[in-house]
Order: sequence, then C-alpha cells, then structure tokens
Amino acid sequence: MKKDKIERICITYPPFENNEGYPLMSLNGQFQWLRNPSYFYPILPAYAATLLKNNGYNVFFLDTIARNMDTIDWFSELDEIKPQLIFFEARTPTINYTWDTIETVKKKYDGVYVVLAGDHVTSLPEESLIKSKADFIITGGNYEISLLSIVKHLNNGEKLAKGIYYRNGNGDIKNTGKFILDYPLDSLPFIDRNLTNWKIYSKTNEYFKKYPGTFIMSGRGSIYNIYNSNSSSILFNNAMLRSPINVVDEIEYLNKRYGIKEIIDCTICFPTDEWLSLFCETMRERKLNKKVYIDCYMYLNILHFEDFKMMKKSGFKTIIFNLPTINNYTIEKIGIDKNNVEQMAESIKLAKRAGLFIDIMVKLGYPNETEEDIIRTFNIVKSLMLNGYINSMNASLFVPYPNTQLFNYCKENDLLKTENWFDFDMRKSVVKLNFEEEKLFKYVEYFYNLSFNPLYLFHKLTAIRDIYDIRHHINSFKNILSYYFR
Repeated sequence: MKKDKIERICITYPPFENNEGYPLMSLNGQFQWLRNPSYFYPILPAYAATLLKNNGYNVFFLDTIARNMDTIDWFSELDEIKPQLIFFEARTPTINYTWDTIETVKKKYDGVYVVLAGDHVTSLPEESLIKSKADFIITGGNYEISLLSIVKHLNNGEKLAKGIYYRNGNGDIKNTGKFILDYPLDSLPFIDRNLTNWKIYSKTNEYFKKYPGTFIMSGRGSIYNIYNSNSSSILFNNAMLRSPINVVDEIEYLNKRYGIKEIIDCTICFPTDEWLSLFCETMRERKLNKKVYIDCYMYLNILHFEDFKMMKKSGFKTIIFNLPTINNYTIEKIGIDKNNVEQMAESIKLAKRAGLFIDIMVKLGYPNETEEDIIRTFNIVKSLMLNGYINSMNASLFVPYPNTQLFNYCKENDLLKTENWFDFDMRKSVVKLNFEEEKLFKYVEYFYNLSFNPLYLFHKLTAIRDIYDIRHHINSFKNILSYYFR
C-alpha cells in the first residue's frame, strides 16, 4: 500500500532520563553529562526545522533535553503529533540510546520514517543502518539541505542529495556518495526562533552574561579544522562562511525583534582577516556594538593585538579558547607548531589586554601524554589565572571521537581501551594512559582548585564592571562546585 505524503515532521532527541545529569550536545564541546543544566541551542536541527517549515511542511521541534522531558511526556506529545518522519541528531555516547529509541518508535508508529544525523553517523553511517531500523542516515553538517532532500524524495521521487545512506528495496545498504558542502549559506533563512523555542535556551546557559541571549552560526567548519578533534571536524570537511553583512543583519533582527542582548556564535572558529574587519566595521556603523554582547570561539595564535582591540570596540565581550595539552607529539598531530606553545599563552594575554573576557577549555588525557606534560600545562594555566588573564577555566578529559585524526591514531597504535560508545561520555578515559587513571582525575581537580586561589578571586572581583559580570561569576562558581559533587 502506498504511503501518504510526508507532512508532519518531528525534530527531536530521545529522552535521557536514566542518566545522572544533562547531556551536552553542543557542536563545539565534547559530550558530557552536566550536573547543572546548561542548554546549548541545537542550531543545526533548528536550521533544518526552519527550512522545512518555509517549504510548507508541518514541523514540530521537540527538544527533550531543554524541556527536561521524561519518556512518558515525550511519547504523549508524539501521540498528539502523529509524526510521519522523525529526525534525531546523535552523538557518539548517545548513539546506543538512539538505536533503542528507534526500535520502540518503529513499533509504536506504523510506517514512520526515521532519519539520523550527527558526527557519529557521519563517521560510521552503515553501523546505524545495521544496528537500528533507521531509514536514512545524513552525513555531513548541512542537515537542512539533506533532510529537505529526503522529504522531497519520499513525496515526489526527487533525487537524493549527496551524502545520504539508505536501504534499497532488497534491504541492501546504498548511498549517494560523499557529502558535498557547497550550499551558499546566505540563501538560508534566518532561524525561526519561535518554532525552535528559543526562550528555553535564553537563560539556562553558563556563558550568557546578559539576558535574553541566543545563538547564531557565522560559518560551518574552519580552515583551522585540523586543530579540532570534536564533532566539527567530522561534520564539515571544508569551511563555509556566511557573508559578514548577512550575519550582522541577523544580529540586528534578533535585537529588534526579540530584544536579544547577548549572542554566542557557535562557529568552531570565528571568521578572521577581511571577513572579521568588515563584520566589526558594520557592527559599529549600525551601533549594534552598544546594544549586543558577542561571544565567540577562537583558536590561539591567529589574531594580533590590533584584531582584539577592533573586536572589543565592535561589541565582543568574551572569547573562548581551547588550550591543548603541552605535549609535543599531540600538538604537532593537531596542527600546532610545537615551538609556539608560549605564543599560545601570549595570545591569551593580548586578548585580555585589549579588554576582552577570556574563557579557556583545557583537556587532559591525550595519547602519549605524561604526568610531566600535564604539570607543564598546569603551570602555564596557573600563571595565566593568577595574573588575571583568564576569567573562567574548564578542565575535562580528552575523548577521541570516531574518524578524528587522534581516534584513528589511537586505534592504529592500540591505545583505545574500548569501543563501547557508552564509555565515550567523559566519565572515564577511553585512552590508554602512561599513568593510573585515578591520577588523571586528580589532576583535573588540581586545575579546578585554581578557581579558589585568593589571587585569582581578587582578579575576578576587580574585573567586575556591572551586575551582569556578578551574575556570570556566580553561575561559573556553581559549575565549578558541581565538579566536586559528581
């Protein structure tokens, strides 16, 4: 019997109620279970929802994480929606949950199609077709283009976009070839914030200083992707940028339409060079630098002092840096000249001197890392924190995701303890270490102990400029405390 045309589409996550904490599905972060809720906007699924709605489909955006939904509530809403197609975004530590959920969904809703996307299925697309009853796998990060292609294929028989895996009539796994990321991003509509429940994410987030806040994405991938060992390097194999004018247009729209006061840009590394100059110039021309804080992710060693000063004058508040381990092999493997470690610290100092807030993320437990490497990293971080160059620091365990450069290196050299994807959630190291794992957690604790150093606290207090800074410091302190109560 011929199926009805797809009209009702649900973009959602399976409930994760049996775990202690809130799953961090953020594109820029390693997955972990957060003790305190911090909801990062699922920006790629939000784009997919918006494009489908603009093409006339009835779309339901059901984020079980941000709404803190349990299984009963989730299925109750699905019963009302009666979805004909369900879209899941999955990451490596959640893929097993997603497979189990698909099994239940397929039994409960006869004829429903299930589509999977995310970094894990991009790396291992056939695995999810073998281990679950998913109908389509989207590889690459242009979810909206691929999902719309699937719906049009099912409804009208149109040709599938590149990078999609599926089963043919005989049950054999087929694909449309390697995904291609060449879609002009400026032609995409601005995200429909009401459709995607933007208010849920506007306050419950550890980075926002001013409220209401929201998220945007100026580009996908990065010319510096080799530095990155998380999901972005898997989803995007080349850099795609919106024009700076298009991004400023969206910021202006968000400020006027929703009163947005702070924006976190989710691009893995904010665009630089001429792009950055035009963006900053346009922000100042439209006087948005007086109305909106901009926070962004940036790699170390790629900007100069004049760039940081320009950003400060244009509305930038916080830059989030990733500080890799001070391990010669690893930093060479991820594309950083081993002789530039000290320059990385200097880059942080320059950004701070320009008046920007600096948040850093430190990861420990890389392959071949020694205790001496960790101690050296610790001493650099300690010096930066106690001298007032760092406003906030987060330390965590390194986890290599499938098909990243370091994952492949670990697998080739027998350095992986397990390939049970449940274990890739940062609760323990999945890399064989040169020392006892208990010591690794102790070192992470040493890093967090720096946040209670009187000199560091003094610099934090003297850096306060308004009530927003006070509120942000309180939230940061809560997150630090949560580490000790895991």
